[in-house]
Amino acid sequence: MATRTQWADWAREPWPLMAGPEPKVAAMPAMLRRRAGFLGRMALEVAYECIGQDADVPTVFCSRHGEVERSIALLRDLARGEPLSPTAFGLAVHNASAGLFSIARADRANHVALAAGGATLEHAVIEACGQLADGAPMVLLVACDMPLPAPYEAFEDCAEQPFAFAWAMVPAAAQPMRLSWQAGVDAMPAPMPGGLEVLRFQLGADAALVRDALGKRWTWSRDAD
Repeated sequence: MATRTQWADWAREPWPLMAGPEPKVAAMPAMLRRRAGFLGRMALEVAYECIGQDADVPTVFCSRHGEVERSIALLRDLARGEPLSPTAFGLAVHNASAGLFSIARADRANHVALAAGGATLEHAVIEACGQLADGAPMVLLVACDMPLPAPYEAFEDCAEQPFAFAWAMVPAAAQPMRLSWQAGVDAMPAPMPGGLEVLRFQLGADAALVRDALGKRWTWSRDAD
């Protein structure tokens, strides 16, 4: 899915997402684009679509699992006693996509990459809001993930699906969205990844969304003063 209409239809009645064609990321130079895997290409595609050619925009890239397939390949090389490729390692870390994005755009703005389990998106929003509070006029937040490959797929605690989306976050004006949290309980298996749950709320019209993740109860709400 790529269009606003498709996402709106999904938000009204979600269905399991499947990986489609590899994103082209036509805005990125080919030499850098070739380094990105499927997850990275999804993240880069939505990042470019979100802010276009705007420069000096701090970025927060978040992914619960990151480039886990590349990490598994490195671990298998270690198990076989083979030397690790520095390039492969550099592209397996969580900030690989953020780095490619800043290099391609020759952009020296601050970028952060993070993972925080089932509450990854919530922590990314907290980080972005902190940068806004420090004076940034806009922060680009990019969220992405893929299903876990073997041998890790047995440890999935939700119906993992491939997705990527980006938000251009600015200080709240009219119709703000609020995020709050308190001590909670461990999450039960969820019907979809936390990032998609929040995206569905953001695209819909519900007044609030409550999620349990990472030992906290997270509440997303609209028009809350």
